[in-house]
Amino acid sequence: MADETFESADAGASKTFPMQCSALRKNGHVVIKGRPCKIVDMSTSKTGKHGHAKVNLVALDIFTGKKYEDLSPSTHNMDVPHVSRKEYQLLDISEDGFLSLMDDNGDTKDDVKVPEGETGAKITKLFKEEEKDTNVIVLTSMGEEIAMDAKEAPK
Repeated sequence: MADETFESADAGASKTFPMQCSALRKNGHVVIKGRPCKIVDMSTSKTGKHGHAKVNLVALDIFTGKKYEDLSPSTHNMDVPHVSRKEYQLLDISEDGFLSLMDDNGDTKDDVKVPEGETGAKITKLFKEEEKDTNVIVLTSMGEEIAMDAKEAPK
């Protein structure tokens, strides 16, 4: 047999799973144009003379906030991203704008940037100005992460 080398070392866990269009719900997640999105509006059109009921989806990219729309037959499957939220304790904010975070197991994580806009300002204000113990909620999906919220840690 040929000598084969495999460069990839992931566990083979899929970033998405299929779900029938008609089973999707508002505030749920869906992949549109390859981006993980949160559904903000959806409507179903009735079956026409020729064919299926269609589902019209309006969704926002969970990382960029960009609006996407998609129209799909209700019986077709769409990809739904695996989205996880995890809370970390904020240890420090580096000079180059990265958060130094620690999870419940004591593992540290230093690869999440301070987000732009309101969330970034809130994290910086809580931690640097008010000098509070701060917890940061990190959203992870399809290989991307973003710090999406912060709150004062319970005493």
